[in-house]
Amino acid sequence: MNLCEDGEIHQGDIDHFAARAEGGTGMIITGCCAVAYPAGCTSRKEPGLSEDRFIPGLKALADAVHETGSKLCVQMTHHGKVARIDTLDGRPQLVPSIPKPPGDMSAMADCTPEELGKMAAIQEGKKATYREATKDDLEWLVRMFAEAAGRVKAAGGDAVEIHCAHNYVLGGFLSRYSNQRTDEYGGSLENRARLTCEVIRAVKNEAGDSLAVIVRLAGQEYGESDGLTPEEAAGAAAMFEAAGADAIHVTGTALNAFANFTDGPLPDKVGYYTDNATAVKRAVSIPVITVGRMLPEVGEKMISEGRTDFVAMGRQLLADPELVNKLETGRTAQVRPCINCYVCVQENFWDDTPLCAVNPALGNETLLPFPTTTARKHIVVVGAGPGGLETARVASERGHRVTVLDKTDRLGGTLWFSTLTTPDNERLLNWLTHEATRLGVEFRLKTDATAATVKALAPDVVVVATGAVRARPSVPGGNLPHVHTGDSLRALMTGAGDVSDQSLFLRTMGKLGGLVGITKSPERIRVLSRKFLKFLPMSKNVVVIGGSLVGLELAEFLAERGSRVTLIEEGQQLGVPMAMPRRWTAVRHAGELGVDIQRNATVERINRKSVEFTVGGKTLSAPANMVVVASGVSAAAPLADALARDGVDVRVVGDAGEVDYIEGAMHSAWRVATEI
Repeated sequence: MNLCEDGEIHQGDIDHFAARAEGGTGMIITGCCAVAYPAGCTSRKEPGLSEDRFIPGLKALADAVHETGSKLCVQMTHHGKVARIDTLDGRPQLVPSIPKPPGDMSAMADCTPEELGKMAAIQEGKKATYREATKDDLEWLVRMFAEAAGRVKAAGGDAVEIHCAHNYVLGGFLSRYSNQRTDEYGGSLENRARLTCEVIRAVKNEAGDSLAVIVRLAGQEYGESDGLTPEEAAGAAAMFEAAGADAIHVTGTALNAFANFTDGPLPDKVGYYTDNATAVKRAVSIPVITVGRMLPEVGEKMISEGRTDFVAMGRQLLADPELVNKLETGRTAQVRPCINCYVCVQENFWDDTPLCAVNPALGNETLLPFPTTTARKHIVVVGAGPGGLETARVASERGHRVTVLDKTDRLGGTLWFSTLTTPDNERLLNWLTHEATRLGVEFRLKTDATAATVKALAPDVVVVATGAVRARPSVPGGNLPHVHTGDSLRALMTGAGDVSDQSLFLRTMGKLGGLVGITKSPERIRVLSRKFLKFLPMSKNVVVIGGSLVGLELAEFLAERGSRVTLIEEGQQLGVPMAMPRRWTAVRHAGELGVDIQRNATVERINRKSVEFTVGGKTLSAPANMVVVASGVSAAAPLADALARDGVDVRVVGDAGEVDYIEGAMHSAWRVATEI
């Protein structure tokens, strides 16, 4: 959780892990703990294992986990070539071989100046240096792992996990790409696995039968042709078992995190490491743990098929610490889903505490469960998007009476539309809808909210969650019928709002889609659009104006369905405020799909069949049967202003107050609802 102080476990860490243990998790595996703290650390907030002074904090954590009936496994690490603290303290980073020059770093072009500044700030202007590990270094390293295990044993831990992946020092020795040595620790797989085997034996000797010893192993290295292969990983796993390992935990490693982060260590595809874990399972007789965006149903299937023994989850338990209890008691619809947005992961790039877009309570576990209000109020929420639904959910859970108004015929607002391009968001919408309904929230759809109609409901508090407003581009041709904003497309699909400026074809399609129910099902729209969108003349050539999160996702969506897409962005960065790892992958994917990306471009004119724009002083033109405007988004809450003038207690959440998409909507709603 990046909360430790000088290597000592912080109460916030204990609260965090205890909440997940209380939620039914069978074993808690901590994040990285430094066996040689502060040497080999990537953060000063990382837990230390190198001195006896760290034992009391570890014991407090073990006791808290054990009180719930769960077990504690402490992950033991030396970060090798990514040990940032070694650089800050003037130590060369310990590596098997001097690292090769970095590969493709083009993803950095889509980092904002603020993000680049935060990443640079934690480096304090210092550049890493490296030292090839000597035999004395390796003996010291083996001893540090063993002594660290002894301290975990003294603290009452149940297991240790030896980290041999993610470009850390042991993983570096195992990798053909990172290890160019010619001594007995380099070359063959047996030689490259030798150091980890020595660590395993030393840890087993120190811990005896008191601790289970797990090895975290990359089942594959991504991004380079000479990275660790699945066959090599399976062979190494067998060697680790022979050395005394009690279990293997299969993960993955991206050799260039900026280019391949969503391959490893945190994949974007569900069950991404299942095949590699299966290969390891066939090579060993000890238990195998599989990680890598494991949904419950995927893990259940793998276990039932004998392809793994245990399933590990990280991000999903950040989203819902009560996951296991809910699954065990059949409350699957109540599980708050991880939407794979990488907001939590991004914070690690500048050494900050993780956030969760869908779980604002992350890091605030002591506030849960919500205290029931002693003064029940009638809260009217205007807008049924993510901010409105989260406000309704939390306020109702605290005991308030909640009424939600929305002008459209469905729940979700912009979240509903985002499910078309980002199916994971549909799981969040379903959860919010289920929870608000379960808690007794009253919904009034197809209802226009004015100051008068809202006051007629006699609310004690009004929460305005009406979302952002979207303007057409102020250029010649901006009002042509083939030019659409998010608001105009929403009006076509929901029947809410004026669509008279749209073409007869689109108005007819929208009406027919509503009559047969197609426009109410994101899944049906996604499936049918893959089959038929390419046959519609309007979708042959599409220009998307604005390359932020919405524009980039829309460009991907259309290009996947056969449209020729030009994406025009007035700035340099694409995909903002999408979290960086997801952004890097989305930009790369759009390019692979053939999207013509134009950065630092200014739209000059929209014609009936083209869009004219300038880049670097040159005027260019892109064919356009349809133009979608994904820029010009701004916060606005005129209803809140009107109600405030009338003396109503009014709050504003979500994009109506500040454009920050799902994360901002959920967090602002949570804060407001917990304060009322």
